[in-house]
Amino acid sequence: MSEEEALATARARIDDVRARIDRVDDNVLDLIFREARSHNWWTDRDVSGDQLREIWDVMKYGTTSANTLPARILFIRSKQAKDKLAPCLNPTNVDKTMLAPVTALIATDFNYFENFEKLYPPRPEMKERHASNPNFAAAFGLQQGTLQGAYFIIAARALGLDCGAMGGFDTAKADEAFLAGTSWKSNFLCNIGYADLSGIKGPRLYRYDFDEVCKVI
Repeated sequence: MSEEEALATARARIDDVRARIDRVDDNVLDLIFREARSHNWWTDRDVSGDQLREIWDVMKYGTTSANTLPARILFIRSKQAKDKLAPCLNPTNVDKTMLAPVTALIATDFNYFENFEKLYPPRPEMKERHASNPNFAAAFGLQQGTLQGAYFIIAARALGLDCGAMGGFDTAKADEAFLAGTSWKSNFLCNIGYADLSGIKGPRLYRYDFDEVCKVI
């Protein structure tokens, strides 16, 4: 397929989606945002390997600058891996994490720029700009990787799973336990599964109204 044909196909696919879907309905918004909660307790219902793959196959389409995709995900699922994670956790996060069917360690690969030729072929020379400026690359990678972490939560919820994201862990210990010898560094953890609603101890907390935090200029 020529570049012109590929571009025409891409535009046709966008037109097709816009013709079929004007916007998502209230059920979708409730599932992903308005009625979704951060969960602490979990049922024993399993999360399959196919579901974990599907989360990635959805979230990978979330936009990142220059298509860099610096997030990396380690799905911690086995008892052996959970036992390895436990000493890295703040005490208040141990029980709920041990109960969760899967804990996703959302990490950032700070050598993300190695694949510019593959991921962003229009500008392969950008690799050198990122590789030669470690401070820029570190800030850029963390920013874009965290954005992908948000896509992870949205994708998991869209696929019917519940989430409990948390930052209460020792990232240095987690890096040593799981990521030693790699260019990956821990960002945050997210428990996923099917929530036990007895873990919900109160109504949803207050969220700012538009006029409190937003301006149109």
